[in-house]
Amino acid sequence: MLRIGYKRCEYDCCVYLDDGSFIFLLLYVDYMIIVGNHLCDVNELKSLLSEDFDMKDLGPTKKILGMEIHKDKQSIRLWLSQQGYVKKVLDKFNMSNAKPVSTPLAKDFNHSVDQCPKTDVEVDYMSKVPYANVVGCLMYAMVCTRPDLAHVVSQVCKFISNPGKRN
Repeated sequence: MLRIGYKRCEYDCCVYLDDGSFIFLLLYVDYMIIVGNHLCDVNELKSLLSEDFDMKDLGPTKKILGMEIHKDKQSIRLWLSQQGYVKKVLDKFNMSNAKPVSTPLAKDFNHSVDQCPKTDVEVDYMSKVPYANVVGCLMYAMVCTRPDLAHVVSQVCKFISNPGKRN
């Protein structure tokens, strides 16, 4: 990308910019999204890249890395959603029937050090609970589309090394 005149974004090393025209190339491992004001510029970049790399054009992006991309051309809106990802996470941890709440942190939430395992039996029981996995899934949603989960994630992360059973 640097060789063909693009500059790496100083805030995100996976984003490349071309100053000549408004075009972004977002790269993550083997996933790529190219966004631009003019289709001819996007096609020119695809052509340049296909000279050096085997590429497959999958058309307009609808989903990437668990995020759905929604476009409303009429109102000129673009937004991301992780509804499908969240449903999979809920299914994975048998929480599909959990009662929804209007705030990410229930008012009766009270994790404390007192809940950390104190006996070998409690430690053994908690070793089978995928606490860190759940926290990681929450963190991914928080980073991508749900910044409102930041406080919740910070609270549950306090106990990630020694989670306990709720009394």
